[in-house]
Amino acid sequence: MIEEVSARTAVRATAIGAGAAVTAAIPLTFPADDGPTDLDSAVADPIADTLSPGLAEVLVAPSSGPVVLILLLAAFGWFALRRQWWRAVTMLVVPEVAVAINTWLLKPLWDRQLHDYLAYPSGHTVHLVAVATTFACLVPSLKARIKVAALTVLALISITPGMVELGYHHPTDALGGAAAAAAMAIGLCWLADLPRARTRG
Repeated sequence: MIEEVSARTAVRATAIGAGAAVTAAIPLTFPADDGPTDLDSAVADPIADTLSPGLAEVLVAPSSGPVVLILLLAAFGWFALRRQWWRAVTMLVVPEVAVAINTWLLKPLWDRQLHDYLAYPSGHTVHLVAVATTFACLVPSLKARIKVAALTVLALISITPGMVELGYHHPTDALGGAAAAAAMAIGLCWLADLPRARTRG
């Protein structure tokens, strides 16, 4: 049992560290004018040649506020219907705390301007990935976690080109948003579980 807990702790700590490292490393590549990095240009140029604005609008739809809110409430309902109240409440709280941290701390910290707003890390990406990661952290089934992770990656592959084509974000904004969201959601779920872990111990 102790070995299992230690292994789970090591996995969580590694995931949080990796996400935080990626989030902090990406801004080191930003040019002085906050414009696109070499990676941004390499990704954006083919997108501009192949993607229409109409299709881009469709692709970004899963990251819109109403869609993410529906996903959040559905995940809450999943646990509430099973009377898993600690998981249900954690499901509601963690993604919103992650969005607040991103909005009030991370965005001002890196201060990447795009149009008239702070673009890094992408708030839409943070919200979507935080919801998915929180659900994956809370659901007991490994198979369900793998499915959620795969669907989230597919969603990001769809959403990112749409945001780039519409001029909402650079690709690195979305990459940093995904890394930050995963790190924050895993860390916050871990913190939320500590009182229960002590009780079980």
